[in-house]
This record gives sequence, structure tokens and C-alpha cells, in this order.
Amino acid sequence: MSLAELIQKAWHDQAKWLIVLRPLSWLYRAVFLWQKHNKSKNAYRAPVPVMIIGNITVGGSGKTPLIIALVEYLQFKNIKVGVISRGYGGKGEFPLLVTLDSTPDQVGDEPTLIVQRTHVPMAVGPNRKDAIELLLQHHHVDLILSDDGLQHFALARDLEWVVVDANRGFGNEKLLPEGYLREPLSRLDEVTVIEHSANPKTNLNMHLAPGTPYNLADRSQPFDASLHYEAVVGIGYPQRFFNTLDDLNISYQKHAFADHHAYQAGDFSTMNIQAIITTEKDAVKLNLLWQNDPEKLARVWVVPVQAVLSENVHQLFNDQLLGLNPKFKINLSHRPNS
Repeated sequence: MSLAELIQKAWHDQAKWLIVLRPLSWLYRAVFLWQKHNKSKNAYRAPVPVMIIGNITVGGSGKTPLIIALVEYLQFKNIKVGVISRGYGGKGEFPLLVTLDSTPDQVGDEPTLIVQRTHVPMAVGPNRKDAIELLLQHHHVDLILSDDGLQHFALARDLEWVVVDANRGFGNEKLLPEGYLREPLSRLDEVTVIEHSANPKTNLNMHLAPGTPYNLADRSQPFDASLHYEAVVGIGYPQRFFNTLDDLNISYQKHAFADHHAYQAGDFSTMNIQAIITTEKDAVKLNLLWQNDPEKLARVWVVPVQAVLSENVHQLFNDQLLGLNPKFKINLSHRPNS
């Protein structure tokens, strides 16, 4: 077990030995507050409104499906939206526009998935200012969604949404590395909190609805739920995917990799790869790995998920959009022409 996996397990189990990391958490807090204070003073403000979709924990929370759902909603309302992201896992050269031909090793897995699903104008790069300027050079947009970047205080923002996974919670509620909080819990008082839960306790909530698994090589192939699958996943919270497979009554063997894992052929050397099942985020990387091996691609099945937002989330979003630009009213009030 790697050090990263050991710490992840300790966070999940709220292991008592994590207390030895408390001095590092104090240092993290001091550096974090210093950066927040100094970078916010000279933050770059884009010429169009910017909305951050982020989280205050390490690991997955359902942020990417939410971004896809918001993009699709804005497109449905004929509001010109663009997306920026750090492009984690991509090698650049940054900043870089994301297109349908972009690959995960260039721009990152999540940007690849977002653009493939929505065709939204998107730019990536660790410097969000550069990414925004590149995006605006090539596309006219009225609103920019930032995939993550909540802690990127060098970027001014008009709206901040934080996704909180009710199943994971906040662990021991400690900052990194003693816990998995990126920011103190008090930060939630300053943002719009979207609860990710199938059994929510708040009105502002979402859940992920899985669809029928499709074949990566041929979507017309019917899914065989009677097979035993190798469940391959490299996301921030793998158990969420395994829970989905349980809900779908799929038999599987677990294979959990680190978030944003770059798959190599050796990862599958000990598996029976006659039938693999995975997430859409992982599928974009397996498609790249086996792009010249259609036989292997035909063995991969992908579970699509759709973020389902509560009516209160839609209403709040509409209200916030009108607060950003009253001209959005006509878009929000009328169904677009089909």
C-alpha cells in the first residue's frame, strides 16, 4: 500500500495516529490563510461573471457531473457558457483549448469528459487567468464555470458553489494532512452548499442517477448483467462507484486506483479482462490506452451517471443568474426553439 493510499484509509477510518500530523496541519492552515489574504487583494477579475464549482475536501464529491448538468441547463436556456479547469493530469502546453480531439494526457480526464458530453467551449491551465483569456479569444461567452479552483484565490469569482458528499462527510473535520479538509468548515458559511445525497437533509441537493451501462466500442451492444465484471475505477471516492454497481445488482471484483490515474497495460496484467466495467471519467483514458486494440475496447462497459438537481437548486441558480445579468431573464423565462 502506497503512502497516499495509507493516508486515504486513515482519513476514512479516522485513525488516531493522524494526530502526529497536526503540526503539519497548523502549518498548512497558516500558509493557506496567508495565501488567501494576499492573493485575494490582487485577484484577476474576468470581463464576464465567473462561477466556481468546487469542494473543501480532498477526493471526489460529484463535482464533474454537476458541472455537466449546469452546462446542459445553460445551453438549453441559450445562455452562452464556457468552462475552465486546471487540467489536472494533462501535460499541456498550457493554456490549452479543449476540443473533441483532445486526449486526457493533453488536457486531463475531467475536461475531456466534460467536452465530449457537452461540446462546451473550454480552456485548461494551472493559471486560470491565462485559461480565461485564451477562452475569450476564441469564444464569446456570457458566463464562465470554473471546474474546481475554490482555493485559487488569484481568481476573483462572482458565485461559489461547494458540493458536499453526505456519504463521505468531513471525516475527523481536520485540515490537511491530519484530515482531508482543504479549508475550515466555516468556509461553508460563505458559499452555496449543494448536498450530494440520495436521502438529502437540505433543499439544495443533488444525486447521481446511473444509466444502463454501454459498451465502449459499440453502444448498440446490449449489456449483460449476468456476467462477473472487473470494476476498474480511478476517482476520488471509489466506493461511490462500487455502491452504484451494488444498486444495479452487478457482480464485480474491485480494482481501485488513485484519482486521475493514468492507466498502463501493466495495470491489467493480473485481471481477467474479458469484462471490465468502469466510470465515464476512467473510460476516456481506457479509450486512449486501447485506441488501437478494438478487441479490448469491446470488453469495456461504462456506467453513465446524470446529476439530478432539486427544484430548489434550479430556482436558486435562476435567481443567482439574474443577479449576475438581468438580460438572462428572457433566456430563463422561455423555452428555446427546438
